Amino acid sequence: MNQENRTKVGIIMGSKSDLPVMQDAIEVLKKLGVAFEVSIVSAHRTPERMYDYAKSAATRGLKVIIAGAGGAAHLPGMVASITHLPVIGVPVKSSNSIDGWDSVLSILQMPNGIPVATVALNAAKNAGILAAQILATSSEDLAAAVLAFKADLKAKVEETAEEVENMKF
Repeated sequence: MNQENRTKVGIIMGSKSDLPVMQDAIEVLKKLGVAFEVSIVSAHRTPERMYDYAKSAATRGLKVIIAGAGGAAHLPGMVASITHLPVIGVPVKSSNSIDGWDSVLSILQMPNGIPVATVALNAAKNAGILAAQILATSSEDLAAAVLAFKADLKAKVEETAEEVENMKF
């Protein structure tokens, strides 16, 4: 396996119930050809597992970690406190959530020195795109794939704009 295909992004979440949201990050990374791994790492129920995951991430070849969490949503911040790698937090609106705001604020309000890039509520797709953009700073092939992805987004908007403009109201 060449260096370009080695796992570069870790996708973690507090529980399997977060997987439907985090699936969007998985899909965009697949589309862009970025290798990734996926795991359940709970900050509250498995703190040792979380610590081991974050501590070993860089030596295992990861370059970026996407961490999704709902409720108190401590996973992204705790992981960021352990590793030097960039961590992208995905606030997840969970069943015990206060309309998702608890998750957003828990991930967003990190103390100085422990940054977590935070995407919108349930916006794992954006986390996947951001992870790819970070990696693309050192990969011309990935940069081209990200640019093509964004060009496709632009084309879709222009296509729907034309459809709407040609509608009879």
